[in-house]
Amino acid sequence: MLFQDEVPLLPLARPQNPPDSSPGSWSAWCHSRTLVSLPSCLKPPWESNGDTMAKKDSLKESSGGCELTKVASLTQFPSHQKGSTMGNSDTEQKAPYEDASGDHGEMVNTISSSMNPLQPPDASSEEPFTTYFDSKIPIPEDETHSCFSFRKLWAFTGPGFLMSIAYLDPGNIESDLQSGAVAGFKLLWVLMLATIIGLLLQRLAARLGVVTGLHLAEVCNRQYQKVPRIILWLMVELAIIGSDMQEVIGSAIAINLLSMGKIPLWGGVLITIADTFVFLFLDKYGLRKLEAFFGFLITIMALTFGYEYITVRPDQGKLLQGLFIPYCKDCGTPQLEQAVGIVGAVIMPHNMYLHSALVKSRQVNRANKREVREANKYFFIESCIALFVSFIINIFVVTVFAEAFFNQTNADVHSICVNASSPHSSLFPNDNKTLEVDIYKGGAVLGCYFGPAALYIWAIGILAAGQSSTMTGTYSGQFVMEGFLNLRWSRFARVLLTRSIAITPTLLVAIFQDVEHLTGMNDFLNVLMSLQLPFALIPVLTFTSLPSVMNDFANGLFWKVAGGLLILLICCINMYFVVAYVMSLNHMALYIGAGILSVIYLGFVAYLTWLCLIALGVSFLACGKTLRLGFAARPELFLLNNVDADALVAR
Repeated sequence: MLFQDEVPLLPLARPQNPPDSSPGSWSAWCHSRTLVSLPSCLKPPWESNGDTMAKKDSLKESSGGCELTKVASLTQFPSHQKGSTMGNSDTEQKAPYEDASGDHGEMVNTISSSMNPLQPPDASSEEPFTTYFDSKIPIPEDETHSCFSFRKLWAFTGPGFLMSIAYLDPGNIESDLQSGAVAGFKLLWVLMLATIIGLLLQRLAARLGVVTGLHLAEVCNRQYQKVPRIILWLMVELAIIGSDMQEVIGSAIAINLLSMGKIPLWGGVLITIADTFVFLFLDKYGLRKLEAFFGFLITIMALTFGYEYITVRPDQGKLLQGLFIPYCKDCGTPQLEQAVGIVGAVIMPHNMYLHSALVKSRQVNRANKREVREANKYFFIESCIALFVSFIINIFVVTVFAEAFFNQTNADVHSICVNASSPHSSLFPNDNKTLEVDIYKGGAVLGCYFGPAALYIWAIGILAAGQSSTMTGTYSGQFVMEGFLNLRWSRFARVLLTRSIAITPTLLVAIFQDVEHLTGMNDFLNVLMSLQLPFALIPVLTFTSLPSVMNDFANGLFWKVAGGLLILLICCINMYFVVAYVMSLNHMALYIGAGILSVIYLGFVAYLTWLCLIALGVSFLACGKTLRLGFAARPELFLLNNVDADALVAR
């Protein structure tokens, strides 16, 4: 039977028309199903304690030994077994079998090949399928500290900091500086609240990866029906493209500032693409070295934006007041829209998919509840530390612009830039309109007020933010594409495809758009990513609430209710942001187009919400139609459709 005290790794379903107990009939039936040719020394997998089905006799080991056969086609076992979690689809899929004596002895692994399961097995003609987790980082034992160990925390440190980079991308930095320039210190509490909400949602994504051994895209691929999962993949790809455009263009703007305008925007985009390809292969030298490189980039951001903070010297009293008093005095529509923009910029849809994949890089025995629980604890602690660091860096940016540029007019900035003989004085017209800034103008303003050093240090910080977020965005794109499409391509082909999809529109924008007029495009990209947010938040709440997927680690009542309310709040806030943006377009044709797309969009969101409510326990909504409209009849067994079974290896 499956281990009573441990998390099972991969369920095997009972056959619909089981053969008799003779070894020959069982082996022939397995071959006819073409799932895998089981060793004749193994007993049928449906035998378990408490099963209502009569137990089969143990199969005797043949004199020829246990022969393993590759297969080229897959079929689904009918599902009867309950309460099992999904297995590891990273480099192997595991299926527990009970040995003849019924103890916890023997187990077999289904090893994934580098081949497409629909192609003939010819290992010699293919490059071996590699992942970012070929060598997982071991977790040291620390018997002297049972409750908490710094050695273990250090071993688990890494994924949370890579995840936190999405909170420091150029889109977030631009939202921060606009928040400071438009509302001063008044919206710091919104930033803190959005970061806390993001932390709680990232916790769900990390738990899904730790408990199941699958990241969110893989779970979606195995749980949703074909059409919904294709739509879901397209929506997530749109979010990644939108985020990637902000990140790459942010890097290009930084390069333009550092070169004093000599390198155009499109040149900066090409440089960013090239060095991203180089940096992405750092994990060939070890995952820890890659994580150290990301830590180095975060340190650069902390030092550069910290320098701006020390130079400007914001009012500490106003900072604390804005941070802990949830009130916005004399705030109007611009401040409200900026508050909504902060929430949309902080909580990124593709980051859920990224974090659920990154936690797979640690060596955790998922058959051991204690190790799984320990991994969840340390990953959460690490995420708290990482998001605290990112929150401090975001505060640096908000308060710098709140102190120096809140309530400033274009004429004020223009006169100071002219007096400083700045080459950027033409960016600001000599009128009394309120100053509007973005990443590019923000650097120019800092240079006018605090000297060239402030401008160049700002540009270095933006370059670090853009470069690091571009790399993590590339990882997100590859995880999403591999998970949803079950790709088994060479490493270079995967990087090239995912980079091409995201970079092509970015390069077109850089060629045909001027560096000084990118604010409108940034607003559009923020709206695009806000629209995609439900397609990450709803699935992660759905699957972490299913006992059939998470076993004993499924969300309790508190997390189900709190998670549902948080996601509802975030989606409502982002819908307000989208509606405000569409209304500002002032064109009837755009209104009609937006109305038609809204009906389709809301219909798909309602479909995902319906399945989520069923997972949360609102069972009367199922109406007996879950198999036809949503999940498989037994969601945990839908995984078997996609098992790429090369062989079974007795362990």
